[in-house]
Amino acid sequence: MSLAASAKLDKLVKQQYMKLPQGDKVQVTYIWIDGSGEGLRCKTRTLDREPKSIQDIPEWNFDGSSTYQSEGSNSDMFLIPAAMFRDPFTKDPNKLVLCEVLKYNKEPAETNLRDRCRRIMSLVEREHPWFGIEQEYTLLAIDGRPFGWPPNGFPGPQGPYYCGVGADKAYGRDVVESHYRACLYAGVEICGTNAEVMPAQWEFQVGPCEGINMGDHLWVARFILHRVCEDFGLVVSFDPKPIAGNWNGAGCHTNFSTEDMRKEGGLKVIEEAIERLAKRHRYHIRAYDPKGGLDNARRLTGHHETSNIEEFSAGVANRGASIRIPRAVGQDKRGYLEDRRPSANCDPYIVTEALVRTCLLKEEGEEPKEYSQ
Repeated sequence: MSLAASAKLDKLVKQQYMKLPQGDKVQVTYIWIDGSGEGLRCKTRTLDREPKSIQDIPEWNFDGSSTYQSEGSNSDMFLIPAAMFRDPFTKDPNKLVLCEVLKYNKEPAETNLRDRCRRIMSLVEREHPWFGIEQEYTLLAIDGRPFGWPPNGFPGPQGPYYCGVGADKAYGRDVVESHYRACLYAGVEICGTNAEVMPAQWEFQVGPCEGINMGDHLWVARFILHRVCEDFGLVVSFDPKPIAGNWNGAGCHTNFSTEDMRKEGGLKVIEEAIERLAKRHRYHIRAYDPKGGLDNARRLTGHHETSNIEEFSAGVANRGASIRIPRAVGQDKRGYLEDRRPSANCDPYIVTEALVRTCLLKEEGEEPKEYSQ
């Protein structure tokens, strides 16, 4: 198994420098989504004092021609600070800042889905929409092979790996636990983690978060995971079907509720929301991966704990359905629904926005069926 060159650097040498005092200065790392809609970029600047709120972080800019976001002849793009977190890599008082990207004319970049999501969430504040996202991912060696897999073969079939314990069942727990602690330090609303069904596949959960905060916290959790993997010399993949064949894919199951769903008798409100979701299945499929459904077509086959991409379904405790009502919710007659269709590489801003549009704003109609192959 080959590790990235970064893992071969002596981390103890680095610690000599990281322990040096930094005076009154503060390092702020600006994070943004690049033109692919999936990749994350970052760069760091020094501020003269510790920012106490997002308003204390100045706007900045970057070369969009190097991030698939502009042409070289007009390349400057703007970074607008949106959410601030503690930096688990350089530690207090330093910060991580998630940014929106604006074009040269101060209009949102095409991949700036946060701007539209924020405006939609502002329309439903009284409903108090809560989200919780279960982010699955796969750990890869630098050569693209799943971490811990035999170089010229495959591990044993699926079965013992889900929530597994032991060196022959859990591949890469050091990464998972480091990521968990880094997220807690940063202030990300991470609420759990577990090994998944395919070896070298894991999941972390973020939430509950209200409104726009869901997308902010998930994107920063993804950034932190990329950085942790960098230190270990591994690569994190959010590909929804990283290995073809009889192996589970990777999703981003999204739990959703409103204040009325969480109240006594909320199951009726959940069922009404599911009826609306059924009528907009194609719209949601198109929204739930960056390629308008093409990525998810490899995953949503009706096998390996997924629904069929062509059909909408719902059921209590049914992991093969598009929408699952957890058993406890069915018993309590209130709670939340779980949308199992979003792919691991989805943009959480558009996923949460789509749920609000369909379930709360009660929009109708479907987008063209562009995901069919």
